[in-house]
Amino acid sequence: MEKPARAEEGPPVSPSAAPPGATDTAGPGAPSPVSPYSRRRIGLITLGLMLGTFLSALDQTIVATSMATIADDLKGVDAQAWVSTAYLVTLSMTTPLYGKLSDVYGRKPLFLGATSVFLLGSVACSFAGSVYQLAVYRGVQGLGAGGLVITGLMIIADTVPAEARPRYQGAFMSVYGLSSVVGPLLGGFFSGRGSILGVTGWRWVFLVNVPTGVVSLVLVAVAFKGSRSGGRQRVDWWGAAILPFAVVPVLIVAEHGGSWGWLSARSAGCYALGAVALVAFLLVERAMKLEALIPLRLFGIPAFRTTMVTAALSGVGMYGGIVLVPQYLQIVRGQSPTEAGLMTIPLMVGMMAAAVFSGGAVSRTGRYKGLTVAGMVLTVAGLALFATVDVRTPLWQPVVYMVVFGVGLGNCLQTLTVAAQNCVPREAMGLSTSLVTFFRQIGGSLGLAALMSVLFRPLAGNIHDAFVKAARTREFLAALNDPAVRSAPENAPFFSAVKGGGAGQGALSDMSFLQRLDPRLAGPFKEGFVTSISLSFLVAAGVAALGFVAAALLVEKRAPHTGSADPE
Repeated sequence: MEKPARAEEGPPVSPSAAPPGATDTAGPGAPSPVSPYSRRRIGLITLGLMLGTFLSALDQTIVATSMATIADDLKGVDAQAWVSTAYLVTLSMTTPLYGKLSDVYGRKPLFLGATSVFLLGSVACSFAGSVYQLAVYRGVQGLGAGGLVITGLMIIADTVPAEARPRYQGAFMSVYGLSSVVGPLLGGFFSGRGSILGVTGWRWVFLVNVPTGVVSLVLVAVAFKGSRSGGRQRVDWWGAAILPFAVVPVLIVAEHGGSWGWLSARSAGCYALGAVALVAFLLVERAMKLEALIPLRLFGIPAFRTTMVTAALSGVGMYGGIVLVPQYLQIVRGQSPTEAGLMTIPLMVGMMAAAVFSGGAVSRTGRYKGLTVAGMVLTVAGLALFATVDVRTPLWQPVVYMVVFGVGLGNCLQTLTVAAQNCVPREAMGLSTSLVTFFRQIGGSLGLAALMSVLFRPLAGNIHDAFVKAARTREFLAALNDPAVRSAPENAPFFSAVKGGGAGQGALSDMSFLQRLDPRLAGPFKEGFVTSISLSFLVAAGVAALGFVAAALLVEKRAPHTGSADPE
């Protein structure tokens, strides 16, 4: 049996250690056994934090749904990928910094500052006059979004008694499922309107953040008294400055490598810059020791190291599944983005229910490993089941698969956060929470890029093969030679592509015409797409299976934080 990490050692914290009006006298990462807050005030704080998390999660889905309309209006279709890249880059690179700063300076100022920056970026986005301006303003949004979830989770840890913390954090994380449904609905609504109250419809995609963010700010500012800062006041600014140069090039290649070529000169330049920056970052972190932005000694704790690996691998399944499922619903089932958002409600319900259930179970028993392992099993099962769907699969089957997948994700989101918090000393709890999110985001982003490559790289060939097969059927040939079908305007894109010999290549850039195309002509496109997406689901399931192996190796640290020993 493995010897417990020193993070578990130390004398118990007495209830008298928390005087009235203070949530923590040993640093912001040390939750008091008895909360100084009433249940009503805890509810107000939790509501404010959940609204902040909702903003961060919603912004990605609502913008993704509206991006085609936005790019058309701003005349920047070719540059639209930079809008999502800017947000993802700034969000990811600031996540560890927020965790560290909240451990040093306290949670409240960091949460209020992050929310204010996010709202400032949202308002700026609504005034964007070009795609490049929008990308810059989205970067500002990401600077704020990086702190909303992390500092929110840690305020919960400072506010709620340790034994009840998992239950609250479970409800807190369930908003990700809600955002995956609400985002496409709101994005479709706003982008489909020419103007609302004299303002272009898509600009409300960003303005809608303002009232929600203001409510979040007020609730947390009034209800949360704040926590005292930790004893160490030194911040690893050199590490914070170098980390973006290690992370950003990788994320840029993940976003654009498919179009550039994974081994192109631009991609190779990004690889080289990232590698050099990573070496420099590790040298700085080694010199900073426990004051580092990401203390390398934390990775000497087997439970922490395994948790980070599990988070990264689970992120591939999470991000991949959440993106691939709507692709299947829209392209193969012919649903609009709004309809696809409604169809993913079962996934959202499964995720929310599992997050709340797992939080309550961990609060009652202190155990989380079994739930994590079960979550990874269900995640693998859901992805593998989606690999079996085809054009003729009854709709109820993918609905059931979404529930399985959602329950799996819900079990993993919360329990991995608890695992990271329980295996480090109290003063590093904010940092460990941020690193779980950081590794999940990095793993998910890189995995998603690989899955999109698996999906689209062979797509043209798969569609071509499907056309060859369809050409032998009487139904397809009848549609191909029907004068009424050939003269219908909605079928014009198909015949233009066929005439140019590029039916498969055209599918790589835009498949929206399939919703209007004669079903007999659309069949080969859908068959080819199903072949590609099934392989993507299988790859995602394989990576998630590695996450299951990592979860099975987790060393469970049951006790709440009762000591503050260094993690050596």
